[in-house]
Amino acid sequence: MPVNSFADYPMSWQPALPREAGPQPLYRVLAAQLARDIASGVLRPGTKLPPQRELADFLDISVSTVTKAFRICSNKGLLTSTVGSGTFVAYDARTCLSVAPERQQTVIEMGSMMPETLPQDGVTAILEQMLQEASASHLYQYSNPKEVRHQDAARSFLRQAGALLPENKDVLISLGGQNALAAILPALFKAGDRIGVDPLIYPGLKRAASLFGIRLVPINQTNGEMSRHGLLQAISDYHIKGVYVTPDFQNPTTHILSHAGRQMLAEIAREKNLVIVEDAIASLLLPRPVPPVQSLAPERTVYILSLSKTILPALRLAYMAVPEPWQGQIEQVLETLELAQSALLLELADRIIVSGEYEAILRERQSSLVRRNELTERILAGFAVAGDRYSLCRWLVLPAAWTGERFEREALRHGVRVLGAQHFAVGRKPWQEGVRLAIGAPRNLDQLEQALTTIKGLLED
Repeated sequence: MPVNSFADYPMSWQPALPREAGPQPLYRVLAAQLARDIASGVLRPGTKLPPQRELADFLDISVSTVTKAFRICSNKGLLTSTVGSGTFVAYDARTCLSVAPERQQTVIEMGSMMPETLPQDGVTAILEQMLQEASASHLYQYSNPKEVRHQDAARSFLRQAGALLPENKDVLISLGGQNALAAILPALFKAGDRIGVDPLIYPGLKRAASLFGIRLVPINQTNGEMSRHGLLQAISDYHIKGVYVTPDFQNPTTHILSHAGRQMLAEIAREKNLVIVEDAIASLLLPRPVPPVQSLAPERTVYILSLSKTILPALRLAYMAVPEPWQGQIEQVLETLELAQSALLLELADRIIVSGEYEAILRERQSSLVRRNELTERILAGFAVAGDRYSLCRWLVLPAAWTGERFEREALRHGVRVLGAQHFAVGRKPWQEGVRLAIGAPRNLDQLEQALTTIKGLLED
């Protein structure tokens, strides 16, 4: 029961909530009522809302329920808060509801592997300096990735990740990791060739392989990674010509390939003349990067190091360390795909790397990931959630009653977008039923908490 009587109390908002909220959590019901009252004009822009504790007392609900409801509406741009002053209806709240559908979007994105948008004061300063220089006009042109300064920066970045590079060896530069794959596959394989992969893999590889008529063969697993027996069996039975691996934070399972597993791949690649395509999408997020497979078999490995997931999403660049015999083939396809590259992107990447600014970015991204992963582990404690404190995503192994496809559908119905195992599966049936949770995609910790709480609720139903 409410502690106080509100019969004569001048509250700016006195919503009426159903005692039975139905399938939706009460905080969502309250948030929806708040949005409706703003849309209808009951609550006008600039109106100060009752303090959360008073509103909770009036409605006879918990303060945390009110807090969550206000948070949802704040994330939609409907409310604004000032410490010491209170919470107000935003002056552009009606606009957010009527002419900016992306702001009123209630679906929280956890399907796309977007890294969190972090403050980038250092990058901004670098950009401003670039644009103020007398030679700035060249930034609006095409640029040759073989220029010395681009090559020096690329080699420095690759060595930071542990790749082996001869001093005079050119690095191939592509417009992102996906373009790198789109160049490597047709350059080194032909239609009908088979490549060994994990049973759950990056969907972009599936699409690229399908485009070029290359078949993917799932390799049997031991402790979450390719087994020696499974790889040798695929070579014998399916005559695979290569292997695709993401050794650090495998997408989607987040598994980090053991040193023994890396050595095994290197040894068999040498013995059987396999091509290893190593996708280092997030290797630099590890505080101490594990030596890549490429460092163990540089003559058999094409190594891809992307900048977008670790540095900036807008830096659609990837550096490739390629064995000399294959360099010309890949370069030829790459030139066909891209024709030319942006001088602005290349120059910005150079300066971020050479100045050491990337180290500060990595530290901040690591710190943010630790916070997000700790929150994930706290809310989903007791469930099978694979991943590391530096993971960009987590792999939720589902209870027996669920399939990835069904969970994805139900989560979306409750306002959270995740990706089920069917998107990553090689073959007709997923090797394991689960969903990938892209924990970097929600705009902030509050939104992430809201999404994870929803997911937990589905698991507990």
